[in-house]
Amino acid sequence: MLELRAVELAGRGIRISEPVYESFEAMINDLFQTIKPELRSGRYALFGHSLGAAVCYQLIERIKEEGLPKPMHVFFSGRGAPHIPKKNKKTYHLMGAEEFKREIFNLGGTPKEFFEHPELAELLLPVLKNDFKMAHEFKAHSDICRYDGDITVFLGKEDEATPEQNDGWKDYTSQACQVIYFNGGHFFLNGEMERMAAYIKMALMNTHH
Repeated sequence: MLELRAVELAGRGIRISEPVYESFEAMINDLFQTIKPELRSGRYALFGHSLGAAVCYQLIERIKEEGLPKPMHVFFSGRGAPHIPKKNKKTYHLMGAEEFKREIFNLGGTPKEFFEHPELAELLLPVLKNDFKMAHEFKAHSDICRYDGDITVFLGKEDEATPEQNDGWKDYTSQACQVIYFNGGHFFLNGEMERMAAYIKMALMNTHH
């Protein structure tokens, strides 16, 4: 039986009253302390999309450093390999409010209500901007932290990551790396939940270590 556990970031959901993170490192420290008590309680896997993929990579590094049980499988989604720099990297978090809203509208994935209700935008804009700031701050170490287990990578065919960035994930494991493409851009997962869930279930069923 699989149990889905969503880990919420500060500044949203039940943690909406908490201030957003000052740095990427602070975010990783917070999330690591959140999941640490459960890492010895049974087999688990990690999944992260976009910024979440970078978070998963850093958490694997921390888990390895602390000598804690590793995940049985890791799923990276919507992001190219961290050690290959993005081309034309936009600084979303430095944009003015209107330019920022236009850019995230073009990315897709943001509910239309965000653009129709100024009070909602006022509430969520700082949180979204901080997400982009965290993603911009993330710098992978030059030495790749290789995971001793299988990984699966989910990608959108129309996303802006290059084939080199996508295939670069194969350097992040000493075991198997499956790269799966879906129709769509950066937020392809919104229309592919069922297929992704099927791939995840199959991967976990085939993981024996």
